[in-house]
Amino acid sequence: MASGEFERQALEHLDALYNFAMYLTRNPPEADDLVQETYLRAFRFADRFTPGTHLRAWLFQILRNTFLTFYRVRERESAIADDGVPDWDAPMFHDAPEDSSSVMEAHTDLERALRRLPEEFRTVLLLAEVEGMPLEEVAHVMECPVGTVKSRIFRAKERLRTLLRDYKR
Repeated sequence: MASGEFERQALEHLDALYNFAMYLTRNPPEADDLVQETYLRAFRFADRFTPGTHLRAWLFQILRNTFLTFYRVRERESAIADDGVPDWDAPMFHDAPEDSSSVMEAHTDLERALRRLPEEFRTVLLLAEVEGMPLEEVAHVMECPVGTVKSRIFRAKERLRTLLRDYKR
């Protein structure tokens, strides 16, 4: 694939990659940096991409691996921002609804419940259910079999049902 064509196709996934980076970092400047680093790596190693395979999954895998390599250390640090507000209370999704207080409250409860899930559960749920990525691509990003992805999605939903049981009423 020609370099220009590869870059054009790769850039089609910019918004989805940014959404995923926001989910991982919960910080717009860090999400920007993570997406930028992802594209730098993708363009640098474009010759390693096999044309005809899933470019989107390949880009998501680069983004996730880059995050795990460089940004995961921050999770071990204190989760208090400079203004004294806990980072875990920052919106997980940058386009969170703001229509009404009840919708915003439900969205906030969902985000808090999602944060209580193990990372591998949150990530497969986000990629498959929010981004609409096919299970095969999620498996590629997570570097695991499709059956494992299905199991993690099932277990993540079960845990969310338990954490959000008050909404059942």
